[in-house]
Amino acid sequence: MKFKLGALIAAVIIGVNALSAAHAETRVTFKSAKSSSSYYQMAVQLAEAIKRGTNGEIIVTVEESQGSVQNVMEAAKRTGNYVFTTPPVLVKLAQKGKAMFKDKTDPKFAEIRALFPIPSLTMHFVVRADSGINSFADLEGKTILIGKGSFGAREGAKYLKLFGLEGKVNLADAELNAAVAALKNKQIDGFVTAGSYPAPNVIEAAASTGIRILSLSDAQIAQTKRTRLVIPAGTYAGVDYDVVTTSLPVVAHTTTQMDDDTAYMLTKTYWQQKDALGASAAWWNGVSTDMLENVYGKLHSGALKYYDEAGVSVPDALR
Repeated sequence: MKFKLGALIAAVIIGVNALSAAHAETRVTFKSAKSSSSYYQMAVQLAEAIKRGTNGEIIVTVEESQGSVQNVMEAAKRTGNYVFTTPPVLVKLAQKGKAMFKDKTDPKFAEIRALFPIPSLTMHFVVRADSGINSFADLEGKTILIGKGSFGAREGAKYLKLFGLEGKVNLADAELNAAVAALKNKQIDGFVTAGSYPAPNVIEAAASTGIRILSLSDAQIAQTKRTRLVIPAGTYAGVDYDVVTTSLPVVAHTTTQMDDDTAYMLTKTYWQQKDALGASAAWWNGVSTDMLENVYGKLHSGALKYYDEAGVSVPDALR
């Protein structure tokens, strides 16, 4: 009888301890991107870093998404610790009820708050080193692959039009995943891609074929109305000069439903783990606190607490 009682007490203690451990964990849902995208890979890397940096106190579950618009739309419906990635411009459009959010406004969009920047979508205009292309003007008469349906494809087509090259460049009828092989086989002179640098397909192209990456002038950047970004010299093999290009900033957001302690710990752990993230995946090395200037709206008060403690300069508009 004593043995049975002792076993029962032990089982109760184990159960209580397990329950306490479960309650000690903070669960966060991270809505990211398509599972085939680099941003989904980033989300997985970030989830692992947060778990490691908090000793398992915060567990991040990554969810696949069909894109940033879906992520923002769900911010009005999700409860609890919902984190999602999106370009800040979509938060602006949602809160103002414009473009794809027209007639889909929701007062809860006003509750969206920023946490921290992640790698930006960066435009790459990649050409073969032996193509004779050194500037956008040299693209005339050349064959370029811009792909279909993606942000990079839309931006590529927009830039060709802005720079007076619409109808003057032969656009290859192929998907972007064929670009590296087509470049190597000289079926195309170049390709356009958007991704956080260093982009895997550009790394592959640089390794298999000599490449150049075109820079934009300040006037051209102003025409695009995008954010200026510099890809440092040496990022890609053979590209020994700084590449001046454009980017679409991307930021991790949550809502006011997240408590200050969780937002504080997420933000603090992210920045503490960023060097380790960069050591395993170089695209994290391009992120800095200077990119807070790209945020639209307000920072979460918990995130702001971390930035103030860390002595980070935060624009007044974000407070």
